[in-house]
Amino acid sequence: MATVEQSETTVVTLTERAATKISALMADEPAGEAEVLRVAIQGGGCSGFEYALGFDRGAQSGDHELEFHGVRVVVDPFSAPYLQGATIDFLETLQESGFKIDNPNAVSSCGCGHSFQVSDETDPGEIGGCGSGCSA
Repeated sequence: MATVEQSETTVVTLTERAATKISALMADEPAGEAEVLRVAIQGGGCSGFEYALGFDRGAQSGDHELEFHGVRVVVDPFSAPYLQGATIDFLETLQESGFKIDNPNAVSSCGCGHSFQVSDETDPGEIGGCGSGCSA
């Protein structure tokens, strides 16, 4: 059963701009395929972890389940500590367009912003590039 997040610091927060964009994207998906936004981290990238945003049919056992501006968000228990207090926004400017994650747990990130590191123990320069043309 999914848990409803009630801690003082929410696992992750979705801005109204991000929720509006996500709602529009969900509406384009087949019925039943995009019931929630799943936010996770996975190993990889030049700084150690990468963010993963995707649609899912619903929460899984142990997931943290939240709702922002009409969008249901789920975070798996492994990812939750690394995302604690993070904010997801959507930017649309002349220079960039896309989702931006402000994560207070990230101590460094690669130049392209797709990966991050949570401790000083690993030097991002030792890992190498993430394949997108950026360097640590």
